Amino acid sequence: MQITLKIWRQADAQSTGNFVEYQLENLNPEMSFLEMLDVLNEQLCKSDREPVEFDSDCREGICGSCGMMVNGIAHGNQKLTAVCQLHLRSFKDGDTIVVEPWRAKAFPVIKDLVVDRSALDRIIAAGGYISVNTGAAPDANTLPVSQENSDRSFDYAACIGCGACVAACPNASVSLFTAAKISHLALLPQGHPERKLRVAKMTEQMSAEGFGDCSNHGECEAVCPKGISIDAISMMRREYIKAQF
Repeated sequence: MQITLKIWRQADAQSTGNFVEYQLENLNPEMSFLEMLDVLNEQLCKSDREPVEFDSDCREGICGSCGMMVNGIAHGNQKLTAVCQLHLRSFKDGDTIVVEPWRAKAFPVIKDLVVDRSALDRIIAAGGYISVNTGAAPDANTLPVSQENSDRSFDYAACIGCGACVAACPNASVSLFTAAKISHLALLPQGHPERKLRVAKMTEQMSAEGFGDCSNHGECEAVCPKGISIDAISMMRREYIKAQF
């Protein structure tokens, strides 16, 4: 399999970047997208050229480390898939693939395809936790939680913090990420004591980081590798209004 890659190369946030074209041949269609980049970097290193910087860790769609625009789509065109789980069989022999980093003011480029996503960590640090000492794990039947709330909370907790929602949003909004973190705690009894303070602090930090506002385009839900619904944003807004009044 032959693939042409057009990859964004940029030394740092202050430098002017540009696309560089690479030709790869004899690729196995069963390779993952990141394995293809590994092959490219091996070739670049052997020819004493600078390898392409990109983030990855688990390569199982769990950690949220990987993240890049593939042909203009966050994580590529395969639904409910992180880029580490995207395989070359999703493309055709001879295809040209354009690869870029996340594009957002709050995600400055560190190098090539790597961006600084520490803004997401600061939003979590602002209130995405439970500080009340709940002790050891209670018996399952001592803390009643409805099945509906349990399922919804679990769905929102599936967010891996990859940042695709920000990259896909025309406003570079982080509302889906923040809403998922707020909603999954608000639906559980352990999260109730701090729910008003939590939504106030996390939304305030969200704005302070320079992310845009949500205008209901729905692009975030479309590219989320975990399929998190924008219903979470509606819940965050309700939580915010309750916290204010």
